[in-house]
Amino acid sequence: MKYLHTMIRIRDVDASLRFFCEGLGLQLKRRDDYPQGKFSLIFLAAPDSPDAEIELTWNWPDADGNTEDYGSARNFGHLAFRVGNIYDTCAHLQAMGYTINRPPRDGHMAFVRSPDLISVELLQEGTLPPVEPWASMPNTGAW
Repeated sequence: MKYLHTMIRIRDVDASLRFFCEGLGLQLKRRDDYPQGKFSLIFLAAPDSPDAEIELTWNWPDADGNTEDYGSARNFGHLAFRVGNIYDTCAHLQAMGYTINRPPRDGHMAFVRSPDLISVELLQEGTLPPVEPWASMPNTGAW
């Protein structure tokens, strides 16, 4: 058996690519558009794990411009990525306007949510000592 990918549904291609590619550093591997089915499949992977893909599925708006409502996405669970410096990664995402829902108070773990409310766990390679402002930062919202 070989792991292939995890699929998540997205509402906005540009917002999702900004989060996953610019924010987290994933790379676009391929995009397949299916006009007859009115959907696109966009495959991303982390540079160090090119075979473990995330499939972003975008169902195109209907003739009236309406898109599907996927709800809070809490039934999905979460994606997890190992990062080289959790503080730098969280600061970068925060500077891009994303809320760090569970700050890396312990120097090891944080949670942030994508534009489609998918929880993303960030895990520090090894552990960094707790530092401010992260060490005393409260949780924000749900993750």
